Amino acid sequence: MKPNTASKLLIICSMLYLIIGISLGFVTAMKLIWPTIGEIEILTFGRIRSVHTNLVMFGWLLQSGMGLAFFILPKLLHTKLYSEKLGVATCCLFNITTIGSATMIFAGQMKNIEYGEIPIPFDYLTVICWVMFAINIFATVINRNVKYLYVSVWYFIGAVIWTAFVYITGNIITQLPFIAGINQANLTWFYVHNAVGLVFTPMGVAIAYYVIPKTLNTPLYSHKLSLVGFWVIAFVYVWTGAHHMIFGPISYWLQTVAILFSWSLIIPVVAVITNFLGTYIATPKEKRYLGPIAKFMYMGTIFYLLTCLQGPFQSIRTVNIITSKNDWVVGHAHMALLGAFSYFAVGGIYHVLPRIIGRKLYSEKLGDIQFWIMTIASVLFFGILWVSGVLQGYLWHNMNGTFLEILKMMKPYHAIRFVSGGLIIIGFIIFLYNIMETLWGKAQEMKDAEV
Repeated sequence: MKPNTASKLLIICSMLYLIIGISLGFVTAMKLIWPTIGEIEILTFGRIRSVHTNLVMFGWLLQSGMGLAFFILPKLLHTKLYSEKLGVATCCLFNITTIGSATMIFAGQMKNIEYGEIPIPFDYLTVICWVMFAINIFATVINRNVKYLYVSVWYFIGAVIWTAFVYITGNIITQLPFIAGINQANLTWFYVHNAVGLVFTPMGVAIAYYVIPKTLNTPLYSHKLSLVGFWVIAFVYVWTGAHHMIFGPISYWLQTVAILFSWSLIIPVVAVITNFLGTYIATPKEKRYLGPIAKFMYMGTIFYLLTCLQGPFQSIRTVNIITSKNDWVVGHAHMALLGAFSYFAVGGIYHVLPRIIGRKLYSEKLGDIQFWIMTIASVLFFGILWVSGVLQGYLWHNMNGTFLEILKMMKPYHAIRFVSGGLIIIGFIIFLYNIMETLWGKAQEMKDAEV
């Protein structure tokens, strides 16, 4: 089997789920304005929204991260992927699981866990897929031909380990018969928060640590600093999930511990951002933002910074009472997954896929157009949700207004969200077209040195 076959298949499949997933997100945004659209059982808001989140998180982000890891790790370790056949088998099973999960959720068969709606047996099949992926990753690391591990390798290893216990906790342990009430809620929010922090964060940061220096042709600003960030995330992130239940039924001391650890996360964020921006600053000005890859990685860094600053601040009790459980949180979550980590994934695919097939990117100009459409629309998308969220928070504390009155007031904000979401879809369609032309169109062949 040809090298990088598994990587290529995983990346291509992930892009299909991206388009389907964000299109379903567009439908959910539409239903906030016209709730009577699509009044049939499988198109109810709860089902569409659940399929949307699962396809974007697992079908797109997790699968693209797996594909990029299968390419990046062998390059950094100066070896081959342990088993291309195992990688292809992982891809096949993962996609069967993803399609089966979406079908079951559409049919109304899902679990009562945020981000963990995938029903039995597909949640167990996802675990089997991850074990197969882990075997390939660890065996490749063991068979390496280098002594020292670059920071991206550490983050990929961390992602494999952390994803295992986070996913099993959220999807399986929460369903045990003796886990109920407050204990189930605590484990659920441990899962929801760490799905972002210990699954997609290490995957995205690992990709960025590889792609940014490669694209800019500039050494990483500080490898020691990058390892400080990694180990702080490893020991700190796991304790922050309870800040989603501030003013909830959990112990006051546990809320306080979550707040303190949320603020300690600024340490690894400073390490990551300093490294990324330091690498950009060390690059000659005329090359810093040349081409779509450099732009996507830079803007992903900015979105990552803003996301990670929002987290600690919104864990403060006086802020949380306004920003919790409303549109603010939706904007915050979208900036993490759609902003930071999807930008890193797009930049990573634009860098990796042409090198896998030995062809140049079809059109860097199209990539730049995609970047500007998505960035302008994303800033509008996130910003309007923060504004509407703060308004909701204050209005909900006004006992004179009813919920329906407040919901009616949100329509102009939801309309802006709908329009900006449509522009983001256009940007991703351009992305898909650019990659399809690179794979099967008239893209130029790369020279051996470029590959």
